[in-house]
Amino acid sequence: MELFAEIAENKEDFNKFYENFSKNLKLGIHEDTTNRAKLAEFLRYNSSKSGDELTSLKEYVSRMKDTQKSIYYITGESKKAVETAPFLEAFKKRGVEVLFMVDPIDEYAVQQLKEFEGKKLVCATKEGLDLELSEDEKKKKEEEKQQYDGLCKKMKEILGDQVEKVVLSDRIVDSPCCLVTNEFGWSANMERIMKAQALRDSSMSTYMTSKKTLEINATHPIIRELKVKFDADANDKTLKELVGLMFETSLLTSGFSLNNPATFANRIHKLIKLGLSIFDDQGASASAADSANDDMPPLEEESVAAASSMEAVD
Repeated sequence: MELFAEIAENKEDFNKFYENFSKNLKLGIHEDTTNRAKLAEFLRYNSSKSGDELTSLKEYVSRMKDTQKSIYYITGESKKAVETAPFLEAFKKRGVEVLFMVDPIDEYAVQQLKEFEGKKLVCATKEGLDLELSEDEKKKKEEEKQQYDGLCKKMKEILGDQVEKVVLSDRIVDSPCCLVTNEFGWSANMERIMKAQALRDSSMSTYMTSKKTLEINATHPIIRELKVKFDADANDKTLKELVGLMFETSLLTSGFSLNNPATFANRIHKLIKLGLSIFDDQGASASAADSANDDMPPLEEESVAAASSMEAVD
């Protein structure tokens, strides 16, 4: 520990050390209960405010707002993937820093490192997120919740067992929807890591894979128009297609994999056809017309011409 502390005094030397031994440090966080708190001081991460520089948990805490009670982090496949994730939209708007944990071993280490200097570590991709809203914001959210309650129930009915529930979101600002997981289950990133294990236990995947919660953004034009369509006719057939497409796109943007890529591809192809003004009924009628032309007898003029040519041969 003393050697680590000595190396950490020189930022350039520590960066070289961390580049080579960061996984060992994180493994220590996972396994060494005695020195876990001390080892946590040497962890370094990129964040939504650090740019290309790595930041420590201690530096993060020093930059926290007075009203901020938790250390927020997000796990994912790469820095590029997490920094554009929809989960960060509300954090960016409020100026709250989020740590990027993009090393697979981070998923295991953070399960053991519950807090740092009395600040709880909270995952930005899981449900139960408390963004410490003001009283006015809470009141507005409550009103929106009542207005969109019918739509949320209808969306849950359409999606069935694919989601546990559909609720209004506090964490998204520019995106129409996102998928979050249970606080105590696997994140989307952990699910991806476990699926990649060659000797994984499929029975474990069954009970550890979290039920997903679809969070929708009441201020987004897509959700607003969806509500208008729902209010006009709750049994509108296009609702099912639109909700299904939204769910599948949110799977991708939230870090999950598609269960049925072919269905998603078919929905995208329908959108491409609409963009090109190709309609299935037109295509069907055109095919029917071509088929009918093939079955039609030759015209009278063609028959006369054929007869004349035969006389010429004679």
